[in-house]
Amino acid sequence: MKKSLKAWFSVARVNFLPLSIILVFLGTAIAFYDGFLNIPRAILALVGLILLHMSVNVLNEYFDYKSGLDFKTAKTPFSGGSGTLPAGLLDPKKVYIFGIVCFLSGASIGAIFLLITKLLLVPIIVLGAIFILFYTTHLAKWLLGELAAGMGLGLLPVLGSYVVQAESYSLKALIASVPSGILVFNLLFLNEFPDLEADKEVGRKNLVILLGRRKARWVYYFLTILTYLWIVFASLFGIMPLPSLLGLLTVPMGFKAIKITIENYDERDRLIPALGANVVVVLVTQLLLGIGYSIGALL
Repeated sequence: MKKSLKAWFSVARVNFLPLSIILVFLGTAIAFYDGFLNIPRAILALVGLILLHMSVNVLNEYFDYKSGLDFKTAKTPFSGGSGTLPAGLLDPKKVYIFGIVCFLSGASIGAIFLLITKLLLVPIIVLGAIFILFYTTHLAKWLLGELAAGMGLGLLPVLGSYVVQAESYSLKALIASVPSGILVFNLLFLNEFPDLEADKEVGRKNLVILLGRRKARWVYYFLTILTYLWIVFASLFGIMPLPSLLGLLTVPMGFKAIKITIENYDERDRLIPALGANVVVVLVTQLLLGIGYSIGALL
């Protein structure tokens, strides 16, 4: 029983779910700064996002298994899938059903928020559904995988968490959500470096395949720097509160990831520390932004 439960946790990639918690926290903190705070809605939004995050993880595991990708990738702690299905630990059909159940459960919470916000969330929910259901089967093969990740598990959840609180959109909230989009785009982008050959073999098309690792490393460099510059300028121009500059505390870790990537872009084992540093940058930067907004709301 314990072994089976561990396998289900593995296929759902629960170790990646803290991202969902941070996204909802950030979106709620932005709303709090603007004078809106409803804790029950925040909790419900968190449950919904975790279910949808689990869904995309599980469905990705299933389709990567079916395509044969899981048998070709050299796994790292941050990329290459969980290895649960290739190891025969779970029935693939049951895994697929589990992914769909998670999606429908999350979508039902989205439907509740549609009623609460008088359909304001329609664009976010429709785009999110497309990103979840078609990420592996289509978007990852159409050069849209990184964009889908950046929006579906970055910008849209933060903006959506704001909208369920404020019951309105805000240009400032949209601007504040952009760093999350870039960071999660970068999360998938760098994780694609070790999988280039395997992804190409099964028909995936992504920016790392298109550019090659040598050129792609500079895109990672640019996007990481852009994230910090975005925070600086948005804070200095009053679009984001000055305490948002707390997000800059991850700059040393960001430069560590950049340095390792530039020097070891084509060496999988030496690139792994960059993947780990990048995860820290993605999670902690957004967490610090949320703390910054909370401090701004209380001042």
